[in-house]
Amino acid sequence: MITTIDTSAPVVVRLSTVISAPLERVWSLHTDIDAWPTWQPDITAAALAGPLAPGSVFVWSTAGLEISSTVYAVEPRHRILWGGPAHGITGIHQWTFDEQDGQVHVHTAESWAGDPIQVDPDGMRAALETSLTTWLHHLKSTAEQPS
Repeated sequence: MITTIDTSAPVVVRLSTVISAPLERVWSLHTDIDAWPTWQPDITAAALAGPLAPGSVFVWSTAGLEISSTVYAVEPRHRILWGGPAHGITGIHQWTFDEQDGQVHVHTAESWAGDPIQVDPDGMRAALETSLTTWLHHLKSTAEQPS
């Protein structure tokens, strides 16, 4: 059973941001997987099969790649963990959300392992960092928009 990212993977990226919006809004945006393409322009399609719960699978498209991810853990309004193999890469992605003084501290950590990573770990780390930085930016800007 997978409970966290693979800290021994050749690529591990950890980033965070602070969002000035209610926790419920940030959590809802982030976990409404079917709606990702409406606020995350790098994602062209996303669909969750069933409820957002451990064992559920969602399929999403980004950078021209279709990815199938399994939800490993969900702690409502606090943590979500998903991952799986895609194109020779085993990715595990964790997001945590903590509300402090009316702001939401969002932390993301993702690990990548597999043959494609071994070929160019520095390049793959840079690509993942860029992707996660962009994702956090879009989450923050969308959540902070007046409703």
